[in-house]
Amino acid sequence: MSKKHLHFERCGAQQEIALIRLTRAPKRNALNDALILALRDLFEKMPSGVRAAVIDGEGDHFCAGLDLSELQERDAGQGLFHSRMWHAALERVQYGPVPVIAALHGAVVGGGLELASACHIRVADESTFYALPEGSRGIFVGGGGSVRIPRLIGVARMTDMMLTGRVYNAQDGERIGLAQYLVPQGMALEKALELATRIAGNAPMTNYALTHVLPRIADQPADQGFMTEAMMASIAQSAPEAKERVRDFLEGRAAKVQKR
Repeated sequence: MSKKHLHFERCGAQQEIALIRLTRAPKRNALNDALILALRDLFEKMPSGVRAAVIDGEGDHFCAGLDLSELQERDAGQGLFHSRMWHAALERVQYGPVPVIAALHGAVVGGGLELASACHIRVADESTFYALPEGSRGIFVGGGGSVRIPRLIGVARMTDMMLTGRVYNAQDGERIGLAQYLVPQGMALEKALELATRIAGNAPMTNYALTHVLPRIADQPADQGFMTEAMMASIAQSAPEAKERVRDFLEGRAAKVQKR
């Protein structure tokens, strides 16, 4: 399936992986409203049988941020509703039906970093660089970045990026938490697909707990978090697939954890 600026295909042995590619390479995959709405629609209508997704960018860059050539003058009310539209779309990525891995390369800038931060795992290759240039352009992040990015790197580092225009390279970005994996140039997509295949093999309820419940536990006071954890653990372990997997382990049919 291809829409304007967005390509979707299924891959994997059982077609269980959704590969989603931004296809505005001449614009360095800069985000416009049509692309954001296409992402929202795709995650709302993810085909059955898909167990994990990978978001990639065509060409030399993952995403260079907001397409400023399409920036419109808006009054305060219009700007508020526009930002909330982006929030709703990227929430479908973060709290959608499947875990999402971002395969990063080249520019991961502004709205591109907001999109990456809505994904659950980020794999960067050595060409990746990160920036939040909104501060120098007289604007502010509006796609959820002020909530998600500090959870990755802290308020102080995000403040520095926006006040000073600081750019992080791939190595420093991985060190501070903008990506969980760093791979040689050109290998991000391959690694992301490898991880997606592994994730797709997990029990669905466990994946749901990790993508929907764990972030909420992290935001709760400790006593509420413990209660939420207890309820989620009881639900997950009651699933028939979980019982089968534990039985396989106890009876020696499941692989033990090995150093990779």
